[in-house]
Parts: sequence; structure tokens; C-alpha cells
Amino acid sequence: MNLLQRFIDFIKKENLFQPKDKLLLAVSGGVDSVVLSELCKQAAFDFVIAHCNFQLRGEESERDELFVTELAKKYNAEIVVKRFDTEKFAEQNKISIQVAARELRYQWFTSLTGNKQNAIINKQTNDNCQLPIAHWIITAHHANDNIETLLMNFFKGSGVAGLRGILPKHGKIIRPILFAKKVELIEFANDNHLSYVEDSSNESDKYTRNYFRNQLIPGIQKVFPQAEDNLLNNIQRFKDIETLYQQSINLHKNKLIEKKGEEVHIPVLKLLKSAPLPTIVYEIIKDFGFTSNQTEEVIKLLKSDSGKYVQSSTHRLLKNRSWLIISPNNTNFSGNILIEENDTSIKFINGKLSFQKIVIDNSQLIFDRYIAMLDADEIIFPLLLRKWKQGDYFYPLGMSKKKKLSRFFIDQKLSLTEKENIWLLEMNKKIIWVVGQRIDDRFKITAKTKNILKVSLS
Repeated sequence: MNLLQRFIDFIKKENLFQPKDKLLLAVSGGVDSVVLSELCKQAAFDFVIAHCNFQLRGEESERDELFVTELAKKYNAEIVVKRFDTEKFAEQNKISIQVAARELRYQWFTSLTGNKQNAIINKQTNDNCQLPIAHWIITAHHANDNIETLLMNFFKGSGVAGLRGILPKHGKIIRPILFAKKVELIEFANDNHLSYVEDSSNESDKYTRNYFRNQLIPGIQKVFPQAEDNLLNNIQRFKDIETLYQQSINLHKNKLIEKKGEEVHIPVLKLLKSAPLPTIVYEIIKDFGFTSNQTEEVIKLLKSDSGKYVQSSTHRLLKNRSWLIISPNNTNFSGNILIEENDTSIKFINGKLSFQKIVIDNSQLIFDRYIAMLDADEIIFPLLLRKWKQGDYFYPLGMSKKKKLSRFFIDQKLSLTEKENIWLLEMNKKIIWVVGQRIDDRFKITAKTKNILKVSLS
């Protein structure tokens, strides 16, 4: 079967797009994207050509842009070209040139698709024009790219998902020649007398992908000549395995995770009975910015004291009694907020708590429902600020017996709305202050008090 028919069959089999859809072809001028353009033309698909000039290779970059412009004329296709200051973008964002180019490329491609007309500068005419709607971004990734990606993911330790390689369709991005090897694309180009340009940077092994392409894979093939075919077959197996894996992980997540507003609550005992524990823990925490290296820390947290926590760049995972609680670092959205000894103020949904340590001075004693004056020597950090729940109890100031909060609220004649908005300041499972209502008698100032912790609600 010739390449064109396999191309059409692959699109149908994977349900990549409909024949009448408008396509945005990412064309660099290399053999892969030139063959992709020819296949789309022969299949009578409607397409626009998009070319990125990253301005990294001097005259060669200008040559590529001119070549793609002429290619568009050959196909009588509309072309849009974007010039990027890639080096500046990489420096400003402290990322590699390869990552910068990828981010710039896909940001631009995405802006050219959707349901609205996009005003674009056409570099061929240098005039403002309206780009017709493009439904999909079409790239020229092929089977060898997939092999390289699989191996790089394997050595990076990206897990099961990384072993499935590149997907034929991901969001707006479609790779319709992912089934074909590089040698097949070159053969098609020769048979159809297609000209293309070579990117000299592809010969440099300083880029990771080039090293895999030029050194590692050829070295493996000397020992295992069928390595390419075997890896391509494994990619399909890994895709199936990843599907089964995700189904199992989702079952565990559904049993373990309880969503409460912006927080996720996980029962510790139930999680401890889950197997394999490290894998399940990682699959839960990775969605909240935690890395695989933090998995062991979280497992240790399961048997730690209440109040211990692990933090990612976006979330905090807190051990609170028999629960793990994952909450955003933005405390305005958290229902459980950890307070360290050096914290001077904490914002939460009901306002702000301010903390001040002072030496005992009768002139500074204030008796106000919005200010808690506590014996600082009885306080051990970290503290926990949380919403109250059924079963909570404390020793109201002036009382030697404990009282359930539900009963206390009735005595205070609080409305349902007022009760729903009650927060507690807690230390090691002991309530210190029913915020805005009353402190716990165990932490009151006495004749022996030397230092005061003043907590103010505003």
C-alpha cells in the first residue's frame, strides 16, 4: 500500500479530523513537513501553511523562510510566518533554546486556531489579512520521532504515560504521519521529486534528541537490528498498558479522594491499605505540583503526628488527625491553614489573623471577642486554622468541663449562617480559640503567665 493511502487510512482509523476541516500545517521546510504538505495536497485537504522563523541560524533561517514561502505558492496555499526573538525569550524565562522554541511555536499555532478570525501579518505581502478559521494544528512528527521520545522519556523516568510516546492527537495538535518511518518519507520525497532544505543544527549532538537520533539508536541497532520495529510495536503495547493503568488509578482515586471546596481530603487508614502504595500516592499528589521525589515524604507523613506537612510550589499536603488534606498555598481558598511560629499574619476567607508575642503587661490586656490573649508558654507551633466540624469540643473560658461546639453554638444563639462561618485555632488536636467567640480555658492567662500570644481577627 502506498504512503498516501496509508496516510488517509491512518487519519480515518484514529479519527483525527474530518475531510472538510481547515488545517494549519506547521512547515519548517525539512523533508518531513514537505512530505506532509504534499500528502495533504494529494488528499485534497484544505490547509494553510504556518512557518516559524526562530532567527537562530542566520542566513539559513532566512533561506528556510523563503523556501516555505515558495512552497506555499506552489500549492496556491495561504501562508503565515512569524519571526521570534528566541534567544531573548529563553533568557527572560530562564529556559533552554529548545524549550523556548517549542513554547513560542505552540503558543502561536494555538492562537491561529479556534472559532474566531485572527488578524495576522502575512510576511509574503506584509499586509494585514484575515486568516480563515483553522480547526487543527498539523505537525510532521513521524515514527522515528516517536521512538526517540519513548527512549528519552524512559531514561528521564517519566513513568507509564511517557512510554506511550507521542499521541496521534492531543488537544488541537494532530500528527497524521506518525505511522511512517523517516526512510519512507525520504523515499516518498524522491519518488515525487520534492525538494526540501536541511537544518544544519540536526547534525549537532549537543541537543538531546539529536544525540539519541545520531548516536544512541544507531548504536543499539548494531546489537539489535530490529530495534526500531520492536520499539514501535512496544509503543502500541505501552499505550494499551497505560489505558489499563489509568483505569486502575482512577478506581483508587474515586475510592480515596473526597473533594471539599478547593481542598482534597484523603483518609489515612484507607490509603495505607492501598497497594502498590508508592504508585497510588504519586498518582494522587502529582496533580498538585508534587514530584516523584516527594512520594516517600508523603508516605512517611501517613504515620507522623498531626500538623506535619509536605509542600509543593502550588499546594500543601497536611496530616490532620486521620486525614491527609491537600490545599492550595493561597490560604484564601483553604479550609485548613497551617501557621508557623514566625508567621505574623494569615489571610483566610473570614479575614486576617495577626499574631504578636508580648511580655505580660496588665495595661495591654484586652478582653474582646475578636482578640485572643493566650499564655504563650502553653502554645506549641505549628497551629492549625480550620473550619469547625461535628464532634468538636473545647473547654470554654471559665469552665472546667468540656462542651461540644454544637451545644456551645446553641447557648450563644448563633444562626445557621453564623455557625457555618465558624473557624477554629487548634494545637495538637486541642482547640485554642473558637475564632471570634471564646478561647479555651486551658490556654488562658493566669498569675503564672510571663508571655502572651495575642491573636487578632480583623
